[in-house]
Amino acid sequence: MKKGYKKLLLAFTFLLVLPLTLLAGCGKNSAHTVKVGVIGGDARVWKSVQSRVKKEGINLQIVQFTDYSQPNAALTNKEININSFQNYAFQDNWNAAHHTKIVSIGKTIFSPLTLYSKKVSNVKDLRKGASIAVANDVTNEARGLKLLASAGLIKLRNTPLPTVKDITENKKDLKIVPLDAAQTPRALADEDASVVNGGFALDAKLSFKDILFEEPTNKAAIPYINIISANKSDQNNKDYKKVVKVYQSQATKDLLKKLYKNEEIPAWDVNFNK
Repeated sequence: MKKGYKKLLLAFTFLLVLPLTLLAGCGKNSAHTVKVGVIGGDARVWKSVQSRVKKEGINLQIVQFTDYSQPNAALTNKEININSFQNYAFQDNWNAAHHTKIVSIGKTIFSPLTLYSKKVSNVKDLRKGASIAVANDVTNEARGLKLLASAGLIKLRNTPLPTVKDITENKKDLKIVPLDAAQTPRALADEDASVVNGGFALDAKLSFKDILFEEPTNKAAIPYINIISANKSDQNNKDYKKVVKVYQSQATKDLLKKLYKNEEIPAWDVNFNK
């Protein structure tokens, strides 16, 4: 009887432990993986989000890209789930040019476009015939030209996406040099000035003392607010919304201020209509 009882007890214990073991095994794989595509070498903010979103059951994988042509293509091909590198204007232009349906699911930062120079310390000191580099993609070229107009260097025809052909006044005969956006920081060695996007300026460790003019934070800046994007079919995905919520938090605001001072502004918490 004792031998039979022991066998029965062992069998009963096994049946109790087995479901718990299986449950524990499932728990290890219960996190949902979300791949976010980003550009630029400084991923400290996204690494912080990656750590914090684990509490929401999200395994966030950060996928690095090197230029603006890659993250939306990867998103459309479902190689990644969301991306965070572009602004509204870039996204609208991409959708129109590529017949895609990519939408914003949340604001991230506003990174002012900035005119830098290592040869002069004031916009007024730019010589006649000076050369200025700008990004050569449609959206950032237009934005760069608008920045030069805001700085009083040129005048533009009133059009949403101006090109050099839309310059109506150029009293200093400035030479506009279109380059890949990633090359604009390096252009400072050869050109008199360069219009550089925030991410590339940070990667290149450009100095605040080399700033000639910075994009103002007002209504005109709204198209250039950076966003988290997804395919339209996924815009209501609960996991992606969790990532957005964790990004748009006080912890992220504090980190942005600590890392970048006022160079990267938490756009979800700023009034641009002023």
